[in-house]
Amino acid sequence: MDYYEVLGVTKSASQEEIKKAFHKLAHKHHPDKGGDEKKFKEINEAYQVLSDKQKRAQYDQYGRVFESGQPGGDGSGFNWAWGNRPGGDVEFDMGDLGDVFEQFFGGGFDGGRRATKKDARKGKDIQVDIEINLERTLKESVEKVELAKQVTCHRCSGAGAEPGSKIKECFSCRGTGQVQQVKKTVFGSYTNLATCPECKGEGTIPEKPCNVCKGEGRTKGTETIEIHIPAGIDTNQVIRIDGKGEAGRKQAKAGNLFARIFIKQHPVFERRGDDLFTQKEVNFSQAALGDEIEMKTLEGTNILLEIPEGTESGKVLRISGKGIPHFAGPSWGNPGKGNLYIELKVKTPKRLSRKQKEIFEKLKEEGI
Repeated sequence: MDYYEVLGVTKSASQEEIKKAFHKLAHKHHPDKGGDEKKFKEINEAYQVLSDKQKRAQYDQYGRVFESGQPGGDGSGFNWAWGNRPGGDVEFDMGDLGDVFEQFFGGGFDGGRRATKKDARKGKDIQVDIEINLERTLKESVEKVELAKQVTCHRCSGAGAEPGSKIKECFSCRGTGQVQQVKKTVFGSYTNLATCPECKGEGTIPEKPCNVCKGEGRTKGTETIEIHIPAGIDTNQVIRIDGKGEAGRKQAKAGNLFARIFIKQHPVFERRGDDLFTQKEVNFSQAALGDEIEMKTLEGTNILLEIPEGTESGKVLRISGKGIPHFAGPSWGNPGKGNLYIELKVKTPKRLSRKQKEIFEKLKEEGI
């Protein structure tokens, strides 16, 4: 992954240009606004490196960033491989180090990025798709969904321990959540920090694990969640409900629930933004002489539609404020509405009675 390409800037870009590019892309791809979570993470990763002068210099020279103080390092901020230093006779691609360490240590080397205990225990996010009728966009509504997911253990309340038992420091890692692993290879011995297998990186273990969740603090279950859908919402908009995703391990933060909305196609009205479009047939005589007819709106109420004299087929009438409410989120009062546009279709009679034919013959004689 090319960090400059991710942010859409050149290698000569200034720090200010990098910052502006990041803010623009982060706003566009933020998951809370319906963006791509994977793309957002790539943008954030690129900015973390290119916004730091030292990391950017490392990246420009080696195509990768290495943190100082890692096993095998020399305190300079890099991990050198088997004595090959810059300016030496043997060139070595530092970008391959991750693959080498992964082969030796089972993925323990992470290029200086290590997940925290909190991140590892956090519950996963959940996304659901909700399909609603066009009529439901006219006002705020509530949708109930039942989710099968990881929920907080009812017996231990998420602690992972049997009620009354204590939580103690892990003996293996002394509460750090990490242990050192020494592995021997053909190139020598290497020390690697790995997640403690005893406490799974948490630093503590219960004296007596919960009999229901086996120390996880969560179990498989179901939960019915109410999702408040704002008026004016449109297809592909996403509603985030904090803390309603998967329960975290051992009272860690739960994930979030993301509800993506889809609007069903209506048989009469077509939505375009906040405006509604429809067609209405009128008789030949109504179009010629003008008339007033009733028409039902999306709200279900009838309105009186005035047909102007001499109306031609295809004429569009506008009714203000009979469209979709402008989307402004829940509890924003009355944000106003779009308009209703009605295209008039003059219906030409196909079968005429004898009397009707006589009338039209007379009209024909009059040049109509």
